[in-house]
Amino acid sequence: MKQINAYQNKRVLVFGAGMSGVNAAKLLVKLGAQVTLTDQKPANEIPEVVALQQLGVKIVAGSSPVSLVANLDLMVKNPGIPYDVPLVQAAQEQQIPIICEVELAYEISAAPVIGVTGSNGKTTTTTLIAEMLNADKHHGHAYVAGNIGVPATKIAEKVTAEDQLVMELSSFMLLGITKLHPHIAVITNIFSNHLDYHKTRENYVNAKLQITKNQTQSDYLVINFEKKEWSQLSQQSQAQVVPVSVSGRYEDGAYQKQGGLYFRDEYLLDADEVRLPGQYNLENALAAIAAAKLAGVENAAIVKVLRTFGGVRHRNQYVLTAQQRMFYNDSKATDIEATEMALSSFKKPVVLIAGGLDRGYTFEKLEPALRQHVVAMVVFGETAELLATAGQHAQVGHIKHVANLDEAVVKAYELSKPGEIILLSPASASWDQFTNFEERGNRFVADVSKLTGKKEE
Repeated sequence: MKQINAYQNKRVLVFGAGMSGVNAAKLLVKLGAQVTLTDQKPANEIPEVVALQQLGVKIVAGSSPVSLVANLDLMVKNPGIPYDVPLVQAAQEQQIPIICEVELAYEISAAPVIGVTGSNGKTTTTTLIAEMLNADKHHGHAYVAGNIGVPATKIAEKVTAEDQLVMELSSFMLLGITKLHPHIAVITNIFSNHLDYHKTRENYVNAKLQITKNQTQSDYLVINFEKKEWSQLSQQSQAQVVPVSVSGRYEDGAYQKQGGLYFRDEYLLDADEVRLPGQYNLENALAAIAAAKLAGVENAAIVKVLRTFGGVRHRNQYVLTAQQRMFYNDSKATDIEATEMALSSFKKPVVLIAGGLDRGYTFEKLEPALRQHVVAMVVFGETAELLATAGQHAQVGHIKHVANLDEAVVKAYELSKPGEIILLSPASASWDQFTNFEERGNRFVADVSKLTGKKEE
């Protein structure tokens, strides 16, 4: 951990008492700041509240009054808290700097940072890069942190110059950076996500581009060139652009050509040797190849990882096979594009379980994938009716409504036939019935185990 004095005696408000906020508060105390932590939750629901108080952190729980910005030097905001809530607006009006926890992590990290963002594929790509780095490491370790579920400050405190920090960065996190400067930045793709937060697609795209705003000509931006818009966005970066292309149109980066995966004319392995299923995972694999090669990883280590890496939990994760039905957990699919990608990865007929929080959009865009891959649908949650309508337009054979995920698993099994896939890929956020997508995915796995009498493989 770098020793910095920037926060000595600064009055800092940490807004949001999740694990990232708690870790940020503890770090700020170590850096000499006067820290207040606030959250809408009652104090007894804040992790480590007693330990924080013993460190000298002031806790304001149950509400977050605007008066907290008085005489404030800095706000460290939970990324998920919108900028239009009164406390944040008050800080903006008083021109108080607002950052996120990943910015703190970058400032203290002794290890070089690789940053990964995108609408879909972030976690898989982040994990692949770290696996490749570690497969080739003789000293130190590559750690993952950030939006992947590990507070970045927790890891940044312990890394050394021999280590590497691979940070998954959401659009919410990227809005709260000022200095964060990855030597290698990766953008997997950009669709139209989180518009309830960002308000417009332009705002969302600009948030994603924050990952490269501090890069210079000595840095690298690895970006998917499969859409013209994405290749054009790369022109806004000062970094050296390294394209990713499954169509093989751009051979100055990582690309697929005649069934092989290459980096700058150097063959690595055949595409069908990649263990992860689906065309979209080839894009993730190529992005990881580019980042790993730029970081100096040997081909043998890259190939070994791609041949053996089976995926990340809740991301099109294979669960088990029972009665010739294969169950997959894709709870992380909180938008239409992610479900499209999941469906496209299967050649066998799919019984789809979908539904969740209604974010105000409809599902016409999903209809071609439903028509091509899905033989039956089980829908639940706030978006159930909207998804059922899309299924009807796509002429899906059987569509059933149920109250919750537990019922959905049973009904999907009843509708399925031997040789078919039963896939949870909700195309919706989880917050109508679950705390997060992890809880939803874990419930699915538990329901499948209960139904089949088999343990997760």
